[in-house]
Amino acid sequence: MDPDAVADVERVPHGGAADSSLLDFSANTNPERPPGVASVYESAYGAATQYPSDDYCAFRTAAGEYLGCEPLSVVPTAGGSEALRLTVAVTLSPGDDTLLPKPSFGEYEREVRLQGAEPTFVDHDRLLRTDPDPYEMVVVCNPNNPTGDAYPRADLRAYAQECRAADTVLLVDEAFLDFTDHRTLAGEPGVVVARSLTKMFGLPGLRAGMAVATGDLHDRLDAARPAWGLSTPAADVGTYCLRQTKFVAETRDRVRRERARMADALDPAYGVRPSAAPFLLLDVGDRAVADVLTAARADGIVLRDATTFRGLNSHVRVAIRRPAENDRLLETLRD
Repeated sequence: MDPDAVADVERVPHGGAADSSLLDFSANTNPERPPGVASVYESAYGAATQYPSDDYCAFRTAAGEYLGCEPLSVVPTAGGSEALRLTVAVTLSPGDDTLLPKPSFGEYEREVRLQGAEPTFVDHDRLLRTDPDPYEMVVVCNPNNPTGDAYPRADLRAYAQECRAADTVLLVDEAFLDFTDHRTLAGEPGVVVARSLTKMFGLPGLRAGMAVATGDLHDRLDAARPAWGLSTPAADVGTYCLRQTKFVAETRDRVRRERARMADALDPAYGVRPSAAPFLLLDVGDRAVADVLTAARADGIVLRDATTFRGLNSHVRVAIRRPAENDRLLETLRD
């Protein structure tokens, strides 16, 4: 991190409501948790009286099986955001150029600027057609947040090959890929995949995730990661969650059904962008975004103000939750 850059970098807005009495459609986390996860968390209490084993063998093994990659390529991190920071920190130096998608997750720009590097923005749907040669790093969010677009794996692999030829690191944020049938890019040479257990398993406070890379990239990440960066409860619960394949499949089915139902119900009153993710981006049209947010909150519902994403000025983002909760949202938005 560049000390001279820190003073000029601000925190970025995120979803999530602190008031538990509100129905939160602003954060894209699964409202369900895998059965049995509470007992795993409680069982970790005894082991938490000692430092965790820094090799995280069980966690890496479960992650490798889940992603279909070599377990030793997994670098445990305290959430997906930590995986992003670690990757940016071992890749960029002050003055380096980085290509970022827009609109997309604001933490990409923040992490780049904290290193004293310079971001260049390109429309997310044009990013894979952009020459990577001028850049030290290219970041892709797949599916993209907040639009929900997923990139074909063949296109990503082809672009990864272009990045390797240009000696450019490709960082692929797959925080929402669990909700799709798309295969991960984990294990692709020259690529760092950032994954989070937050979204699929509904445990944002656990702070469990990983970066996945091979070769020199992996060695740099593993050397730079903090010692004991993953707590014992996070490692144990994460290991358990990564083996809950039935839960993942059931969640995908529910999100797919509910997303289609909600999109149909909200169209044409709102401009609904097609999505492969557990959320929908809505264009509110002539309505004021602030009025939509305020009216929803008066009904006990929190939406994500999507105007905080670069390039959007008339949008809100809504998560896909359980059917009855989604019905409440639809009733509010259609009033």
